[in-house]
Amino acid sequence: MAVYGFHASHEQIHPARLLDAVRRAEGAGFGAAMSSDHFAPWTSAQGQSGYAWSWLGAALQATSLGFGVVTAPGQRYHPAILAQAMSTLSAMYPGRLWAALGTGEASNEHITGDVWPRKDVRTARLRECVDIIRALLAGEEVSHDGLVTVDRARLWTRPETPPALFGAAVSVRTARWCAEWADGLITVNAPDEHLRSMVEAYRDAGGRGPLALQVHLSWAPTEDEALATAHEQWRGNVFPPPVCWDLRPPHFDEIAKSVTPDQVRGVVNVSADLGWHAQRLREYADLGFELIQLHHVGQEQDAFIDAFGDKVLGELCG
Repeated sequence: MAVYGFHASHEQIHPARLLDAVRRAEGAGFGAAMSSDHFAPWTSAQGQSGYAWSWLGAALQATSLGFGVVTAPGQRYHPAILAQAMSTLSAMYPGRLWAALGTGEASNEHITGDVWPRKDVRTARLRECVDIIRALLAGEEVSHDGLVTVDRARLWTRPETPPALFGAAVSVRTARWCAEWADGLITVNAPDEHLRSMVEAYRDAGGRGPLALQVHLSWAPTEDEALATAHEQWRGNVFPPPVCWDLRPPHFDEIAKSVTPDQVRGVVNVSADLGWHAQRLREYADLGFELIQLHHVGQEQDAFIDAFGDKVLGELCG
C-alpha cells in the first residue's frame, strides 16, 4: 500500500508556519513528509525561501515522520557539505531521512556567480557528487579532482545506516540513467502514459528501491477557488525543461503573466471534489508509486490538511 506524505514548500510558506503544518499533517494521518530546497521562490507571488536544512532538524524533532528533501549538489552546495548535513541528521534521527539528488535549476544555483553549465555537464557533475557523497557517508577520506574538487574530506559523525539517495527525474532518459546509482526514484505528476514509461525505464534498467511521486494539487470548497489559488501561486511552474532549468526568478514573473488558468490545470490537479482527488491518487499508486507526496499549491495549508486527512487519506488507507 502506498504511503501518502505532506510536501513542505519553502518557496511559498514561512518556515515557522510550515513546521506547524507538518505537525498538523502528522496528526491528520499523513504518513511521511518531504521538503523542497530553494534559495528563491519561482515567482514573487510565492514570496518565501526558508533554508531547508535548518528546518529539517526542527521538523524531525517535532514529528516522528520520515522526511525526504530534493536537493542539488555541485554548485550552490559542495557535495561534502551536503554529505555532512545528511550524515548529522541521520545520526540524530536514524532511518528517517532520504535525499533526492538532481542537477538543479539556475534560479537557485546562479547565486554563486559561477557559469550555469550545459545539461550534459550538470549531469556529469551530479554523477561525480553522488560518488563523493556515498564515499563520505561510508567513512572514507575523499579527494577528488574533476567538475568538483574535494581535498582530503572525511565525515567524523556518521549514522550506522546512511540515508538513501534517490534520483530526481522528469524524463524517461534521466529515469533510466538514475537506475545506475540511485536507491529510489522521484518524479512529479504528469500524464499516466509518461509516468508509466518512467517507471518502466527505471525498473528495466535495474533501478531498485522505492518509487516516489510529488503531486501538485489544488483543493478548495469551490472549483473556482481551487483554480484561482493554483493560477495565482503556480502559474510560473507550467514551463517544461529547459525553460524551468535555465531562467532566473524575475524571468518567471514575466513569462507567467500570459499563463491562463487552463494551462495551470496541465500541471496541477485542480478540483473541489475530494473523491476525485482520492481516485487520482489511487491511480498513481496503481502505476507503482509507493511514496506519494501531496503538495497543495496554496499558501494556506490547514483546510487542505484537515480535509484530506478526514476524507481522502481515510478512503485510501482505510
